[in-house]
Amino acid sequence: MKRSARYEGRLHQAKEPEKAVHDTLVIEHPLQIVINGGALSITMQTPGDEIDLVRGLLYNEDIYRHPAEPKIKLISGDAQLIDRVELTIDPSLMGDGYRNSRQLLSVASCGICGRTEFTGREGDVGRSAGFEPSALAPLFETMRKEQQLFSETGGCHGAAVFDQNGKLLALREDIGRHNAVDKAIGALLRAGNLKQGAILLVSGRVSYEIVSKCFMAGIPQLAAVSAPSSLAVDFAKELGISLFAFCRDGRATRYG
Repeated sequence: MKRSARYEGRLHQAKEPEKAVHDTLVIEHPLQIVINGGALSITMQTPGDEIDLVRGLLYNEDIYRHPAEPKIKLISGDAQLIDRVELTIDPSLMGDGYRNSRQLLSVASCGICGRTEFTGREGDVGRSAGFEPSALAPLFETMRKEQQLFSETGGCHGAAVFDQNGKLLALREDIGRHNAVDKAIGALLRAGNLKQGAILLVSGRVSYEIVSKCFMAGIPQLAAVSAPSSLAVDFAKELGISLFAFCRDGRATRYG
């Protein structure tokens, strides 16, 4: 699946003559998700791993959390990219999240755009957290080495899940932070090893939505390269998730 494309531009640099450049850019492409003939959402995403994205999104949003994979059909467009994912799901198996479904365009950077209402999560992740700050750097190093699309374009996010022993279980990349997380969790669902996930690493900042996804996946620790939002910290504490942020340059800040 094509995930990047070459574009020509003009480079302007101080005290240097203008020159032509050819950059490899990450593709951003709309994907419509349809359940039982009804449109659920349109999300802007990077092509590839569409089934992982849909499975993770539906699981994390409490729309479909049944272990059996539903009937899924991928529809390609003129550009040979997947334009639409059609799912057939027994309505009796769908969760409460379906009533709060996204009916508007969901851009890659916003996890709650298009929701009909905003609701928080309740409960506790119910699992112990085992990684100390000193153990995070090797995990991020492993994650960075596996981010092939980022190495190629510099324009996408990554999400990786490791088990309690520091083994990489899944890594996915996408132009959207939330999409990358959904894809990683969807990959674990399809492999049947989601319960082994001990820590989720993300390449960017942490919002409430990513904490929510971590909680819904039952992963007790979350670590990010960049800053958390205030709501992310508040919900991490409430949901029993050990949250690390600013994990770079040999440092990490733990919240809660």
